[in-house]
This record gives sequence, C-alpha cells and structure tokens, in this order.
Amino acid sequence: MSEPESHRGAIGVIGRGVDIAPVLRQGFLLTFLLAFVGAGARVVVPILLQLAIDHGLQDGAVDVGYVVRLVAIGVILVIVTGWCLRTAVYRLGRRAEQGLFLLRVTLFDHIHHLSISDHNEERRGALVSRVTSDIETLQMFFSWGALAFLLDGTLMLMVAGVMIAYNWVLALVAFVVAMPLAFVLRVVQSHLVRAHTRTREQNAELLGSISEYASGIETLQAYDCSETYVKKVENIARERRRSWVKASILGAFLFPSGEVFSVLSVCAVVSVGVVMGPSQELTTGAMIGFIFLTYRFLEPIAEFTEVLDQTQTAVAGMRRVLGILDTPVGPPPATEPIPLPKGPLDIRIEDVTFSYTARGGDESGNDAPVLRNISVQIPAGQSVAIVGTTGSGKSTLGRLIGRFADPTNGLVTFGGVDVRRVANADLRRRVVVVPQEPFLFTGTIGMNVRFAAPELDDNGVHRLFESLDLTDWLMSLPDGLATEVGERGSLLSAGERQLVALVRAAASSPDVLLLDEATSSVDALTEVRLSHALELLSGGRTSIAIAHRLSTAARADRVLVVEDGKLVEDGPHSELLLRDSHYSKLYDAWVQATEVDIAQ
Repeated sequence: MSEPESHRGAIGVIGRGVDIAPVLRQGFLLTFLLAFVGAGARVVVPILLQLAIDHGLQDGAVDVGYVVRLVAIGVILVIVTGWCLRTAVYRLGRRAEQGLFLLRVTLFDHIHHLSISDHNEERRGALVSRVTSDIETLQMFFSWGALAFLLDGTLMLMVAGVMIAYNWVLALVAFVVAMPLAFVLRVVQSHLVRAHTRTREQNAELLGSISEYASGIETLQAYDCSETYVKKVENIARERRRSWVKASILGAFLFPSGEVFSVLSVCAVVSVGVVMGPSQELTTGAMIGFIFLTYRFLEPIAEFTEVLDQTQTAVAGMRRVLGILDTPVGPPPATEPIPLPKGPLDIRIEDVTFSYTARGGDESGNDAPVLRNISVQIPAGQSVAIVGTTGSGKSTLGRLIGRFADPTNGLVTFGGVDVRRVANADLRRRVVVVPQEPFLFTGTIGMNVRFAAPELDDNGVHRLFESLDLTDWLMSLPDGLATEVGERGSLLSAGERQLVALVRAAASSPDVLLLDEATSSVDALTEVRLSHALELLSGGRTSIAIAHRLSTAARADRVLVVEDGKLVEDGPHSELLLRDSHYSKLYDAWVQATEVDIAQ
C-alpha cells in the first residue's frame, strides 16, 4: 500500500488526523486560553521579583509589608495559574483519548472494508501495528505536544515583549546568541523525521514477522526450522533496535542543545549587563529579573526540542495510518443502492473480463487478463459447478460472483440488478460464501454459528444442525454447542470446521450459496457427511461450487469448464462426458488418480 502522505509536512499530516477525528479540535480555544493563563506565572514571577528588589529593599531596610503583598499576589497567581494549567491538561488529555479512540475505530473499520487483494499484499502484523503502536505514538502528541507548540511559541513572544520593555540592548543580545539554535533544530529535525519513519517501518515488520511465524509454528516444528526463523526475527528486532537507538540519539541531542544555548544566552546577558553597569533604566532588580526572563525565554525552546522529538514520532505514525486510510476500499460501496428482488435469485455474467492491471499486475508481475469475455446465465435454484485446471481462473470467477472484486469489463447481476448497485449488507444477507478453509473465531461452536445470526438461541442453533442432519455429529462432541474450537478452529479437524461453516451459512438463510469446494481436504466419511449436508443446504437455492473434486461436479445440475480464463464448456455432467471435451479429459484424469490412491 502506498504512503500518499509522505510528501506532506508535519502540520499537514497532523491536520489530516484532526480532520478525521474532529473531536480533537472541540473546545481547543478554551483549553488554549486556560493553558495560556497557566503559563502566565512564568512571566509574572520575574516581574514580582524585580519589584521586590527595587522597591522592597530601601537603604538596606526591608519593606516587609510591601514584600508580603507581593508574595501574596505571587501565591494567588501560582494557585490560579496552576489550576488553569491542570484543567487545560485534563481537557486536552480527555479530548486526545476520545479522538484517538475515534481514529482507531475508523482505521479498523477501514481495514475491514479493504479488498481481499489489499489484505493479501499487507502482512497481518503490519496492519495490527497501524491500529495499535502507530496510534499510540499519537497519544502523547495530542495530549500535550500540540498545545505545547502553540503555548511555547506564544510564551516566547510574550516574554520577548517584556524583555524588550526592560532593556532592548540586552534583549537583542539574548536573541542573537540564541538564534543559531533555530538552524540546529532544523538540521536535526530533518534527520529525525527519517529516523522515526524508519523506526515505525521496522516496528511493523517485526510485528508482521512475529504474527506470521506464530501462525506457522506447526509447519516450523514439523520441518525443525524454528531456530532459523527465530534468528530471522532476532535480526529484524536488531534492526528495529538500531533504528530506534539512532532516533533516540538524535532526540537526545535536541534537549541539551537547547540547554547549551540557554546558558550561553544568560552568560552573554550577564556579561553585557555588568559592562553596562547599574543605571536608572537597568536597576539591580531589573537586571536580576531580566536574567530570569532570559531563562523563561529559552525554557520553551528546551521544552520545544523535546516536543519536536515527540512530534516526529507522531508524524511518522500518522503517515502510516493515513497510508491505510487513503487506500480505497474495495470493492467500492454502492452510492445509490438498489434492493435485490425478494425470492430466489438468478445470476447473469455478461461479457466479463478481469485483470490485475489496475493494481499493477498480480504477484508475478503479470497484467494479462485472468478472465476473458465470459458470459453465462444461471437460473434461480440451479446448482452449478465451476471446474478447471489450476490457474484456469475458476476461483477468480467465484470471487467476482461473490463480489470480492469487480470485473474490469462487463457485469455480474443478481435478480437483474448489477451487483455493484447492491448495498453490501443486502448482498451479504442474500449471498453467502463458504470458503475452502473456513475461519472460526476463538470460542465455542455455538458462538461461531451465532456469528452469522446473533438473534439465535441454543434451540435455534440446534434446529440448524438438525436441518442439515448433523445432530449426531454435534452430540458426539464432548460439550456439544459449548465445545471450544480453539484459535482459528485449531481444536477441530478440517472437516469439522467445514461442518460448522455450513451450519453458519444455514443460519443466514441465503438465496445464493457460493462454495469453494468444501470437500477438497477431508476424509471419505466426512466427505459423505459434508456432501449430504450440502445437498440439504442447497435445496431450493441457487448454488455455485468451485469444484476441485469432480465428484462435486457430478452431483451438480450443470458444469461450467473454465480454461485459460475462458468459458470453454457448459452443460450437464452426463452430456459433457459423452463428448471429446476438456471436461471428459479432466474427469478421466481425476478418476484414474482416485483409483491409484485407492489402490495404494
């Protein structure tokens, strides 16, 4: 997936994030005013100190009453400004959490609506890192960094004005000595952006690798390759450490650089002040107050350097988040959806061509059409098997029918309605896909069935099993519906996962079933049970099976033969066998392979 925000500056990137989560800007003006008042004590205290020295100390005597009044004013100001600052931080932190919650949910929802091709291109762990760690990098920035930018800049202007009012010569000295810091910050910042971007990329790669290797642990152990892949993860983690250390070193350079220039500026101010000597314009109190103001002027710069480091981390994370959000959902939702007609649905495929050209080619770099000029009509209630050799395009045709992708040319209709004009919720209620390797979520069998129909109670789920003649299998399990399936259904066999998937499909009561060969990887006994359940489930419904075992095709009303992206044959199983056809050759080869397997 591309990173379309990579050319934007930090402000532009953060601005995009605020546009996505507008709650971040709600009440910001009041929050800023509270923080501004809260920071006012930094300016007031040096002024009170100057007044205490110049007017509270007269001829070696202390005007206690005057000093006490100044102290009282200072205490009141500190309490008020402290409350204002605390309230501002609370308000900003609360808005930040609300905004990041909205941003996280928006991102997750967008990932959910990306095309299957996009998911295949991006590693699962990398997508997880967008929703978790990349969002978390924004927390500190939005909870304080954004306000600190505005507050520190405003405070510097405020203090600069007071410094000029005290003594413009000393103010000019402080400004000139501190000016090179701006150049240092700019140079370091450009390197810091790249360092933090690389760190986020390395973090996503690490999470992706860990997720992939954890999912493939059975294969790794079977081939005794665990040590090899542990070393690969270790190398990736080492690269992440290096990139993080580099970014940390650059960030660590920023903070002391602000401190160094603060010390240099104060030294210069004191030196020039001593040379100038006390005068009516520059009293002892004014000189001491000015030194404090110089610190106050440069103090935001020191804080600003820390915030800058934090901001680059946030910008790097935000760019990666926006890279996902700017990836178009696929297929795109219907803008003015048309409802599907009630009752059984017929399917028409009209002059359909499909290629990966729009996505820059398939995984091998090939952009030739995968399907070419396919036209076929499937009446409502008919069972159809799509067969073909590996790479013929049969699975791609099934994906277009299920609208996991849209044709490059041509159209697919259900009940006379272009599938691109149907609302996704309507389509998924009426058309159910049972993949070759169904996904079961961690939990019980009952929970995985109710996933498709949350309103069902246990009695309703039992009736579904009964309708597919699977009650005996369910009762053979130790805990029935409460049987745990494990992560991704790992506690069940492949055939048992298919049985649960069929019951889940029945829970939706669909009008069209799209089956990616539910019996391709199961034992003979389970295949019989699955085939019987499929017959019961398909009864009265339009069903399309992507057939890998031609026994499935033999049971279908009609067989479509796809070869090299073209529909080459169309007819009942019995008729196609009588011809010297592609299908008869495929069937003979399958029968011979089956006989060899049985003989062995």
